Amino acid sequence: MTTEILAAITGNLHVAFAAVASAIAVGIIGSKACEAVGRNPGAATKILVQAILSTAFAEGIVFFAIFLVS
Repeated sequence: MTTEILAAITGNLHVAFAAVASAIAVGIIGSKACEAVGRNPGAATKILVQAILSTAFAEGIVFFAIFLVS
């Protein structure tokens, strides 16, 4: 019984860590994308596409963590 509880707590910690890391990654991606557009406004469309893709991949990590734990 205690091993089941310990496994549940450990799994929840992994999901929480993945969520926090994903949120930090999305913030960094947004910050750098804004900085890049400020330096080169002509490349805004290409930067936006790359930022959206990178954000989707960063958030996908959380979904993998949730599905692997449950």
